Amino acid sequence: MSGRRLAVLPAVTPAPDLPGWDPRWSRLVDAVDHSGAVRTWHVLDTAPEGEAIGTLLCVHGNPTWSYLWRGLASAASAVQLGWRVVAVDQLEMGFSERTGAVRRLGERVQDLAGLVDALELSGPVVAVGQDWGGIVASGWAAAQLGRREGRHGGGSRIRLAGLVVANTAASWPADAGAPGVLSAVLAPGVRSLVTSRSDAFLRTTLALPRPALPGAVKAAYRSPYGSAGERAGIDAFVADVPVGSGHPSRAALDEVTQGVGRLAAAGVPALVAWGPRDPVFGEWFLRDWRARVPHADVHRFAHASHLVPEDPAFADVVLRWLDERVLHPTPAPEAAQGSPEAGSPRLWAALGERGGDPQVAGTPAVVEMPTGRGSGTTPKSAPRTTSWAELDRRTRELAAGFVLQGVQPGQRVSLLVPPGADLTAALYALLRIGAVAVVADAGLGVRGLSRAVRGAGVDWVVGVPKALLAARVLRWPGRRVSVGDLADVARAGAARLAAGFELPAEPDADAEAAVLFTSGSTGPAKGVVYTHGQLSQLARAMGSVIRIGPGQPLVSAFAPFALFGPALGATCVVPAMDVTKPATLSAAALADAVEAAGATSAFLSPAAVVNVLATAGDLTTSQRAALARVRTLLSAGAPVPTPLLQRVRELMPLADPRTPYGATEVLPATDVGLSDILDAGAGEGICVGRPVQGVTVAVAPLDADGRAGTDLVTTPGVVGEVVVGGEHVKERYDQLWATQAASVDVRPSPTLLGSVRAGRWHRTGDVGHLDERGRVWIEGRLAHVVTTADEVVTPVGVEQRAETVAGIARAALVGVGPRAARQLVVVAEPDAAVVPGVKRTTVADPVLSQAVREVTGRNLVAVLLVPALPTDVRHNSKIDRAKVSSWAERVLAGERAGALA
Repeated sequence: MSGRRLAVLPAVTPAPDLPGWDPRWSRLVDAVDHSGAVRTWHVLDTAPEGEAIGTLLCVHGNPTWSYLWRGLASAASAVQLGWRVVAVDQLEMGFSERTGAVRRLGERVQDLAGLVDALELSGPVVAVGQDWGGIVASGWAAAQLGRREGRHGGGSRIRLAGLVVANTAASWPADAGAPGVLSAVLAPGVRSLVTSRSDAFLRTTLALPRPALPGAVKAAYRSPYGSAGERAGIDAFVADVPVGSGHPSRAALDEVTQGVGRLAAAGVPALVAWGPRDPVFGEWFLRDWRARVPHADVHRFAHASHLVPEDPAFADVVLRWLDERVLHPTPAPEAAQGSPEAGSPRLWAALGERGGDPQVAGTPAVVEMPTGRGSGTTPKSAPRTTSWAELDRRTRELAAGFVLQGVQPGQRVSLLVPPGADLTAALYALLRIGAVAVVADAGLGVRGLSRAVRGAGVDWVVGVPKALLAARVLRWPGRRVSVGDLADVARAGAARLAAGFELPAEPDADAEAAVLFTSGSTGPAKGVVYTHGQLSQLARAMGSVIRIGPGQPLVSAFAPFALFGPALGATCVVPAMDVTKPATLSAAALADAVEAAGATSAFLSPAAVVNVLATAGDLTTSQRAALARVRTLLSAGAPVPTPLLQRVRELMPLADPRTPYGATEVLPATDVGLSDILDAGAGEGICVGRPVQGVTVAVAPLDADGRAGTDLVTTPGVVGEVVVGGEHVKERYDQLWATQAASVDVRPSPTLLGSVRAGRWHRTGDVGHLDERGRVWIEGRLAHVVTTADEVVTPVGVEQRAETVAGIARAALVGVGPRAARQLVVVAEPDAAVVPGVKRTTVADPVLSQAVREVTGRNLVAVLLVPALPTDVRHNSKIDRAKVSSWAERVLAGERAGALA
């Protein structure tokens, strides 16, 4: 567009009635631009009457305007002593002056500096930018570091206090094409057609957010771009994308990239807010930010796309970050060397110890049961057995081989391998060389697994052919290694070891070791980061609960925990089942796995327990005898009803079935057996026992609105959010700064403060209470607490009582309607033996409804029966009450609600 003249139009103010817009924010400001000419800008300026903490200088991208920052402006204005928000409409954009000039990136950075001078800003200033506005804001921020005095008109002074960027670039390779879908927009003959001659580019951008923007909001965004002349700046902005080394703005982008490096070196507080569904600024750009600004805090908004500031949580996250990182920064946490986990043996230590012990080296470390059933005269295949010596050797060879492949300490490696010797050796090999294992099991489903792998920013993917095919189709990042190639990797490593190659030094206790993913039952699965020291502590805690160790084999039907057995010196037995579907484990498969290694312990998901009991009639006499020798059966991940545990004891009379409580973020937290549950008797919720050694459990009491505070108490009977403290609590959530900050936002009493190190707390999101004997009772999820005009109701106790009614198999308590008129509803799966033929949603008959009302003691507006309640994808056990609630609301409003599960 060099030499082309654009439309010349004066700056104006927007209409006063735009949704979410306060007309008092609009200002027209004259400022000198890069050429020395005076230009008029439209500026959103909250300009409080009193003193402000500082200024947020917000710069929009293309094709938006300062309206993008209205949510942040409103949130900041609501605070009595808050931040002043100054959001600009860049020249040629929004309601600022159309000067008729083509403005390049470097000129826009200078233009912004001229405006800041004219505004006479002073005090702390945080630069905030999105899209190409993020590049402009970063360039301006970097320039502040080079201005020694930083003085502006009137003798005022600016102090660069931070940088917030959202879906933007820190750099872009000169030899790369246009990022994402911009390559199509920049195709010959396309750009001006979709950017200025029509509003297609603008409308497409506005269609990206989820949930969709209201029509009035879209119209507000389009309001300054009604004609081709008004959209000429959009066209010019796209044309200024610096594609190729010869582009006029290439040097300016390189200068911004260098400036980002200076900001990182200076330790300027930085927040990278990211929408993972952006078709332009994809994961590469986020990885680049993390590499160039390692100290930056990152928060991924799971459902956000390109227009991240439109996410409902954006303003709250930014303001919280400003408070905790800019205004009240906390000192760095104490080093791991001074913590209990610093001296813990690493997970791979047991492999070398047992593999080098002549007495046990040849005994099984991993036993994998064959999936073939065998029939007639065709015998079953023999189990695949890997000895301790073989596992130790394989692990060291793979470690050396991965180093030869180019895997480096700190790089993230996604393991998409079924449980067994291959996965165990690969995992321990990667941990040994300091790589970070990303463990997201296929039980998350294709969409959930893809979101996890892409979000983790993996550098390598090690997987079975099916997983690698999905990696290609779904465009997962990272170099790929097939499981079939692991033998070649190991052989190469063996040759290097034989030639004297030494493995890298062992990683420190506080180095990242793994990213484990939550089940996704309460929203998109979250990555949970553990250090090597914390993994060691976690393994030790699990061993004490599972009662395993050297000479005590474990059958694990839940993939992640199959990896802890070898770390504890225990033989791990993998039963024949589809690990992505826990309910595929049969009683016969479990018995065969127990018999194969003489296992005394078994770890099953709740769904697996259900199917084992359902298929127990198929057991042979010898298989029943094998199960009768099991002494410890654990089931975790979701509540297991007491009647189910009692039926388990019929199969395993020597076992006291145990259901340890915890989460991916801290497991185990408490331990409880069937005998403990029976001793506790009926109560409000589920008794999950007492805290395990080294763990402290407290509650943050609920207020009248059902919200949990930050003060922690251990007073018996007080209902609140369950908070767990201990040394094997997660390090942090991965790239979820605000989620992590909220999860450790507690104020323990002096006694509790002395028992748990700072930062070693985790808010579980569960609600419950402690009883007089120190036992923990879980009453549901905090998000599922129902608050009516008169009371705060936790769901589990009501559901348990409803399930005692003949005809009710499983129940969910939800609330419908606005807070002032909210009503309680029970949605239930019927017991087909008592209430047959329920194939669609129906209202329970009056007798059944009245029985449920009486036993629950609640004034239920309705009792609805459905064929099945929706559950989580990993455990097939946790009821999705949020889905049930919205569905019930539609049903009772007379809308077409469709099937629930």
